[in-house]
Amino acid sequence: MFRILKKSLKTGVVTGRHPAAAPTVEAPTSEAQDKAKPFRSSLAFRAVDTGSCNACEMEMNALANPVYDIERFGIHIAASPRHADALVVTGPVTVNMERALKDVYKQTPDPKIVIALGDCAINCGMFKGSYAVTGPVDRHVPVDVRIPGCPPRPAEILKALSELRERKP
Repeated sequence: MFRILKKSLKTGVVTGRHPAAAPTVEAPTSEAQDKAKPFRSSLAFRAVDTGSCNACEMEMNALANPVYDIERFGIHIAASPRHADALVVTGPVTVNMERALKDVYKQTPDPKIVIALGDCAINCGMFKGSYAVTGPVDRHVPVDVRIPGCPPRPAEILKALSELRERKP
């Protein structure tokens, strides 16, 4: 017991440290910004979990807390894909969710924006090679914006959504 106590005192506080090389959010393509032009004043997005570990969902839900408060920017979470302007997809597409993702994509009205949130949605992340995974999101539906990270921080998600709504010079 004393050995463990001595080690913990020697190590010190380790919580709250962030990795030195944080993943950079790539700028939305001009095609994605053209799709987002009708949504300059407000944007409603539907979150679709296709088999993730729920870390990305927790970070996305943190956007609604008083610290980030996405509502002040006119960004809302829609309860139905029929009321959404964009789909935020988290996790690799599993066998069970492949059909559901395609159905949600069809139900979303045009012009629709698809955002792949997290490393798992972009390249299957830690689930790559699993028997239950059919591939990343862009193999099943066209992706307009990719937000890397495992999980991406709420500030990075907010930055990507804000850049998506900015006007091009």
